[in-house]
Amino acid sequence: MGRFHRHADGTVHTHDHDHDHDHGDDLRRDVGDHRGYVDTGTERVAVLETILAENDRTADANRAEFAAAGVVTVNLMSSPGAGKTTLLRRTITTLGSRLRLGILEGDIATSLDADELSGLGAPVALVNTEAGFGGECHLDATMVRSGLGRLPLHDLDLLIIENVGNLVCPAEFDVGQHARAMVSAVTEGEEKPLKYPVMFRACDLVVVNKIDLLPHLDFDMERFVRNVRAVNPAARLVFVSARTGEGVGEWCEWLLETQGRAL
Repeated sequence: MGRFHRHADGTVHTHDHDHDHDHGDDLRRDVGDHRGYVDTGTERVAVLETILAENDRTADANRAEFAAAGVVTVNLMSSPGAGKTTLLRRTITTLGSRLRLGILEGDIATSLDADELSGLGAPVALVNTEAGFGGECHLDATMVRSGLGRLPLHDLDLLIIENVGNLVCPAEFDVGQHARAMVSAVTEGEEKPLKYPVMFRACDLVVVNKIDLLPHLDFDMERFVRNVRAVNPAARLVFVSARTGEGVGEWCEWLLETQGRAL
């Protein structure tokens, strides 16, 4: 039996398959087949709502644990390859003297990103979703909770959860975070906020990464910003190159502000 989840438009479906694809394909199939879930009816909806409610209960438990430890948590999301891990390397070295920072690293498989962040001065806990969680393309509250015991929460000021790379599913699950941020690379195109509105709408901050590549791309920044504003007028945007360090200071200042507000 695969895991269940619900999209912002009310669409609900299961995952009884591998995750070597974008979940936009699933949503298009659901929308395109007007029969929907007629055969399963309200019983299926009740089951889905129960499972989502269980996630929310676990998220509340996570929130309570964060509050007891006095740690503020940011859920950092993006598509694969947008630059979350490189940004976190910069973040650890930039904020290391100002905040006690920890990382919960989510990946379907391997410890590659966790290894890259280890040894920089911040404790790192790895959650592989293929290890007991069905190889899911996101972290939910239970997965996050499974990694908390490997972090010294009471010794931290800020915990950043690096979610699994995916532009749909991670935005749908409350994991107990205080704030949500996403990294969107300029190499992904200006249309992504319109194609993946659930992700962009869920975020308090959008980090526009890889701006050092702008001279080599036909990327219209003004159009991208308009598209973000069309789906999330309240989101703050910062423009960075995680590779060169340009703009990373503004991202770090947002983290400090978030940590200060949440206390």
